[in-house]
Amino acid sequence: MPEISLESLLSRPAQERADAARNREKVLAAAARLFADQGVDAVSMDAVATAAGVGKGTLFRRFGDKSGLAAALLDARERDLQQLILSGPPPLGPGAPAADRLGAFVAAYLDYLFGHLDLVRMSETASPGARYRIGAYRFWHRHVAILLAEARPRGDADALSHALLAAVGAEAAGALADAYGRDRATRAVTTLAASLTGRGDLPA
Repeated sequence: MPEISLESLLSRPAQERADAARNREKVLAAAARLFADQGVDAVSMDAVATAAGVGKGTLFRRFGDKSGLAAALLDARERDLQQLILSGPPPLGPGAPAADRLGAFVAAYLDYLFGHLDLVRMSETASPGARYRIGAYRFWHRHVAILLAEARPRGDADALSHALLAAVGAEAAGALADAYGRDRATRAVTTLAASLTGRGDLPA
């Protein structure tokens, strides 16, 4: 079976009619504003529909529920990170050793995660296994597996990549940050990533 490329897993915005695209942007702008002002848990779908000036039926048909709305808000941020992985400067992008790239990915992903923790948590926990059905997760898993296969050729890269990504899930990383602060949480997970590549003594 041919290997799946990262490019084939890249998130891409859906093609849609101009009026649908305008409504989508109005909804996402209203949701982002309300979530920032009131917190994710305090905002209802009804409030988003009212603020966006669209019908509740339109909102529910398009996004399903609040977790679908959260996933849509995160999509553009995820695409930005994916593009940096594919073509940005090293060590996050190509051109650095696999171990360095893995550490850079963990740090960059946690920076993204902690900046949008409530939204990511909602998108990942909407239903059992929701995190693993998100398209972006398949991209992160493939990227980590490629790096681990290069840095640790005799390891089980696919399984190890799932294990490492468990540490950057919203629930686990959020609990670490709550207990020890974001900097210490990032150092802990980056050290874990380094240990998987045989560089367990890094970072200091």
